[in-house]
Amino acid sequence: MKARCLIVDDESLARKGIEEYINKTPYLVCASSLGSAHKALEYLKNNEVDILFLDVQMPDMTGLEFMKVLSNPPQVIFTTAHREFALEGFELNAVDYLLKPISYNRFLKAVQKTLALNTNTTSQKEAIFIKCDGLIVKILCDEILFIETAKDYVFIQTTKKKYLTLISLRQIQESLPASKFMKVHRSYVVGIQHVEKIEGNLLYIENHKIKISRLLKTDVYTKIIGNRLIER
Repeated sequence: MKARCLIVDDESLARKGIEEYINKTPYLVCASSLGSAHKALEYLKNNEVDILFLDVQMPDMTGLEFMKVLSNPPQVIFTTAHREFALEGFELNAVDYLLKPISYNRFLKAVQKTLALNTNTTSQKEAIFIKCDGLIVKILCDEILFIETAKDYVFIQTTKKKYLTLISLRQIQESLPASKFMKVHRSYVVGIQHVEKIEGNLLYIENHKIKISRLLKTDVYTKIIGNRLIER
């Protein structure tokens, strides 16, 4: 999977240079290239990126000010002609600080450092390992939509694909974080965060409809909705 990159710089030539470097790097893709921090704020409200190439000196809002208002920033690489801001940039947990003009080798070094940090973060997330098609496969818990029993097997539907493994529903449920998963029917365990709608005895997860057991309905509604239902 390619790392998604966002470029934020008020100089069009500087943006073009970084974009050319991204395009020649096989494991990167340019998600967007924007000329101001304000546009970047709007973009990040609805889009996720892995690496942010951020200029320091910009009108209206500097890159340093921009970093301070982001609640959950991606990995940031500062790009600037001003060496004096390096210390403050690193204090804001920037991964690297590239001085313009930027060579491709220096760009690549910063990217590889950033991707190494991303890999370490992903490896620390909750995950399970299953046997599937003769392989041992790692599945991140946050990517599991639901699990469905099929006699001695279970189907694990994730955000990416569907897996079949020889194990019981009880065994796999015991391996999952109880705060994130719930048995809603004798045949189904669901990832609570992925439930989009509830209609009577049905849960909607993406384009899937999951039955709710009559005996478990009250517990399901309580755990999924809790006291968050807003009514007139």
